[in-house]
Amino acid sequence: MSVVLDTAGVPPTDRAEYWHEAVSRTFIPLDVALCEDAPAPATITSHRLGAVQVSLVQAGPQRVERSAGLIARGGEDHLTLALHHRGTARLLQDGRQVELRPGAFAISDAGRPFAKELPEPFVFTAFHWPRSAVGLTEEDLRVLTATAFDTRDDTARLVAAYLECLSRSADAMEPQLASWLAATALDLLAVLAHERRGRSVPDAPEVALATLARVKEHILRHLGDPDLTPERIAAAHHMSVRYLHKLFRFEEVTVARWIQRQRLDACRRDLARSAEGRTTVAAVAARWGFVSASHLSRAFRAAYGLSPREWQACVRTAATTANAPLPGGVVPPPGSGIAV
Repeated sequence: MSVVLDTAGVPPTDRAEYWHEAVSRTFIPLDVALCEDAPAPATITSHRLGAVQVSLVQAGPQRVERSAGLIARGGEDHLTLALHHRGTARLLQDGRQVELRPGAFAISDAGRPFAKELPEPFVFTAFHWPRSAVGLTEEDLRVLTATAFDTRDDTARLVAAYLECLSRSADAMEPQLASWLAATALDLLAVLAHERRGRSVPDAPEVALATLARVKEHILRHLGDPDLTPERIAAAHHMSVRYLHKLFRFEEVTVARWIQRQRLDACRRDLARSAEGRTTVAAVAARWGFVSASHLSRAFRAAYGLSPREWQACVRTAATTANAPLPGGVVPPPGSGIAV
């Protein structure tokens, strides 16, 4: 089902504020400055394809910025690919500046500041997904971000054609098919990254990376199940446990360790939100698949250097003391209200 945000019915004097909220709500917290005295109507039409959100964006000239302050408000674990159909754009991130014309695409990383200038009316399709959905290291992702890809490159031309076809069919797909095809799109991006880093494509086969993306999505949907074992995950995907472990070599971590990382991250966020003590450590442990509060406490201390209760105490202190540092370099979760 599509979700449509349209400013046509909004009074021109209110369109800038409405559009700013619409863009931030659809993607991530952003500053949006329109470059028209009388903003023209603008629309965002979005569909969900598995782990990927696909949005067709049509609007007038504007500048979009993602600052360090906005990163602290959430969404830092997402990436966005913009495939341009009409108008030009300039993306600035990591000290790089890329120019985009129709047919080209570029990826921005929400975990680091960036700015995008769109000096004329434009149309582009945005593909928005969590970084955990694609089997790439941080080094691989940096090869992809703030880089212009266009049809002069064979692999980029293939990726662009596939993405455009996927976006045109987004509203007519069955959910399972949509999830598979979106996973393949992310896999193609992984192939592009490996190619840019000088690796041969056989080192990162498309089928394996697409399967890994589906497995990770399954894990995240069942993270609270304490019986989420490699054996059950493999059975759910009709593969051997050995092959499952082989897939996670792309992550450079074991299946069990990847699951624990996701669980600990979820617990850390929940504990920060309940720092006043309204939710117990035992309840959070049970919610995210830990067999007991003591099991969570041992894993939490090993990962972050402090217990869950000590973490909650630090969050309370930081919430009442401006810019109070958290121990061990622990980053506060989105929505906690803690400055970083």
